[in-house]
Amino acid sequence: MRKYSILILFFFIKLSAFACPACGKQQPKVLEGITHGAGPDSNWDYLIVGIMVVVTLYVLYATIKCLIKPAEKNENHIKRMVLNDFDQ
Repeated sequence: MRKYSILILFFFIKLSAFACPACGKQQPKVLEGITHGAGPDSNWDYLIVGIMVVVTLYVLYATIKCLIKPAEKNENHIKRMVLNDFDQ
């Protein structure tokens, strides 16, 4: 089952990763053959996407940091109730 799930995942990634020939011709040279649609309308679109990439990477970093090493040390914190249940 796992093998088929991975195969289906790669199949969908492959389909969505490349643009069709008609869309590829409408894209600027930087994005040619990568994305579908008409492409960016102005340089503001690149700025918006760049800012969203930075925000997303920061959120990913902060999430992983909090999951690996949480800073909460209070013994009355709600997470202690869950963790203490596992210890019993």
